[in-house]
Amino acid sequence: MSHEADPDGAEGSVTTRRDGAILRITLDRPSRRNSLTHLMIGDLVDVLTRAASDDSLRAIHLCGAGDDFCGGADWLATNDGQRPRTGDLVRRIPHGAHRVVELVGSVQLPVVCSVRGWAVGFGCNLALAADFTVAASDAVFWEPFVDRGFSPDSGSTWLLPRLVGLARARRMLLLGEKVSGTDAADWGLIHQAVGRTEVDDTAETLLQRLAEGPTVAIGLAKQALGFGQHTTLSQSLNQELFNVELSCRTSDFKEGLAAFRERRAPRFRGR
Repeated sequence: MSHEADPDGAEGSVTTRRDGAILRITLDRPSRRNSLTHLMIGDLVDVLTRAASDDSLRAIHLCGAGDDFCGGADWLATNDGQRPRTGDLVRRIPHGAHRVVELVGSVQLPVVCSVRGWAVGFGCNLALAADFTVAASDAVFWEPFVDRGFSPDSGSTWLLPRLVGLARARRMLLLGEKVSGTDAADWGLIHQAVGRTEVDDTAETLLQRLAEGPTVAIGLAKQALGFGQHTTLSQSLNQELFNVELSCRTSDFKEGLAAFRERRAPRFRGR
C-alpha cells in the first residue's frame, strides 16, 4: 500500500512486496526517518492482519527505507502539532499503534526486523516486538517519551522489563537513555548487532532459515512463548500440550520424522 500524501499533508507509505513465501514490509518515508502518519499506521494494521490469515506465507521482513528504521509516530502529522482532545488517544491508539505491536507479537509467522540508524518510540517498540531484530552496531534505540513530556506507550512498559529487566527499562523509559545496537544486543534487547553493511545479509540468512522451517510448529512455539509471559508454569505446560497435539498433525511433523530416520536434512513445506 502507498499514499502520495495523506490528509495531514505529510508524504509517506508502507510498501509491501511478496518474495516467494516471505512478505517484505518497508516503512517508506526516509525524509522524516520513516516516522509514521495515521495512514501509514492504518496500512500496517491492514497488511499484518491479512498476513496473519495467509497460509502461503512463512516469514515476514520489516525494515525502513533509507538510513533509518523508524522515527516513531509523527506527533505533528498525527495530532496537528497540538495537544489531542480529551479521550482522543484512548479511542484511537488501541486500533492503531497498539494494534500493530499486538499483531507483530501474535501473528503466527516469524517476524524479522532490520534496523539501521534510529529506532525511536513506537519504532523502537516495533523492533522489540519482532521475533528477531538485526541491527547495525551504530543503530540507536531510544524511548523519548518522558523527554517529550508524556508517558510511554506502544508496549514499551511491557516489552522492556521482560527483555532487559527493570533496571535497564528504567534507564530507557525514565531517563530517556539511548542504546546503541551493540549494547542492545549485549543486553538481550535484540537478536544481533552487526556492521551496517552486514545487516541485509544477516537478516536475509535468518529469513531464509525461518521460511524453510516448519511454519506451523514455529507459529505455535511463538504463541506459547507469548502466552507464557503472563501465566503459570502449569498453564504453560497445558498450552504446550495442546500445541504439540496440533503440530503432530502437520505434514511437516511427518517430514521431520522421516528426515530423522533417513539421516538427512528435512524439507519442510510449511504445512
